[in-house]
Amino acid sequence: MQELTFTNATVFTGNAVLAGASVRISNGLIQELVAGIIDEPDAIDLQGQWLIPGFVDLQLYGGSDFFLNASPTAETVAHIYETHLKNGTTSVLPTLYSTSPETILKAIEAIRLVRQTNPNGVLGLHVEGPYINTVKRGAHSANYVRLPTDAELAELLEKGRDSIRMLTIAPEIFSPEQLSQLIGQTRSSSTLLSLGHSDATYREATDAFNHGITLATHLYNAMRPFESREPGVVGAVFDHPTVRASIVADGFHCDWATIRIAKRLLGERLFLISDAIFANPPQPAYAFEDFVLHYENGRYTNPAGNLAGSSITLLNAVQNCIRHVGLEPAEAFRMASTVPAEIIGFGDSLGKIQPGFVANLAVLTEDLTVSRVMATGRFV
Repeated sequence: MQELTFTNATVFTGNAVLAGASVRISNGLIQELVAGIIDEPDAIDLQGQWLIPGFVDLQLYGGSDFFLNASPTAETVAHIYETHLKNGTTSVLPTLYSTSPETILKAIEAIRLVRQTNPNGVLGLHVEGPYINTVKRGAHSANYVRLPTDAELAELLEKGRDSIRMLTIAPEIFSPEQLSQLIGQTRSSSTLLSLGHSDATYREATDAFNHGITLATHLYNAMRPFESREPGVVGAVFDHPTVRASIVADGFHCDWATIRIAKRLLGERLFLISDAIFANPPQPAYAFEDFVLHYENGRYTNPAGNLAGSSITLLNAVQNCIRHVGLEPAEAFRMASTVPAEIIGFGDSLGKIQPGFVANLAVLTEDLTVSRVMATGRFV
């Protein structure tokens, strides 16, 4: 394994910013963090550039050429990882939107296969739908959005027990018995439940959060909005003491002010996702089954005019949060690395620069472009 030292770096540790700091790496792990310059002939002088934990993206559907719904294979999973790795995203949770049971099972196997050789790069699978509310399905296919059956849920949880790390659902479409059983089963597994594509009332959403749904998917989008007489899902997220929410900072899904407001209210409970269909670069047009996309002026839409994912990477989201939302760099970095790593259960190995953590790192210039990327101690 490569052994090296970075010095004269502006290090974001996950908790603090250290100027003029150094980091030693060996055997794929961070060995030492030094609050000063190390004067060694082989040390890499970063000349004050940012050295940050690699980004952790918990919702992305594709890379530059392929996306998971159309091709649920190990090759596609690796392609998604490699596409986003170029822009500093060192860990991913490839995502399926609403689809058939067969496609979900194929994706589970693909994820399992890739994780055998890249467990710190591909963290698992995010299944978004198909158990969502048709009223809030957005660009999800009406042919696949459906009510859950006991048999399908049982098979999904059994076969995906070690691979599905996140399942986005609309709790109001479940029977009370189904929802209680699902929450109970996921508590004993690695699967997190997230509320999304939901028309739940404030009370329904709050009850779901209180009983064990710990996350909300792409805040503001595809959920009942905040209103004075019915606070909706958005109000329930803002009002709950522990629920955490993802947000898409691409300039289309949310106004910059709404991100700033959410950050002020939620603090470290808000984290960034790319929601990328294709990225780095985006595809100009795409059609798969009845999922038809058109890319124009930085966004994807379907024929109905609905937003259909994004065309950004987490690096773009971080840049937007700093340049347009007005967040400090350290806070934007935290929302894209430290917080999602903790949420998905890797907070003791990813998302921070401290001894014992995996050396998944990105070097950013002063203008927030990627200079170098490292995955498990190796430059990519």
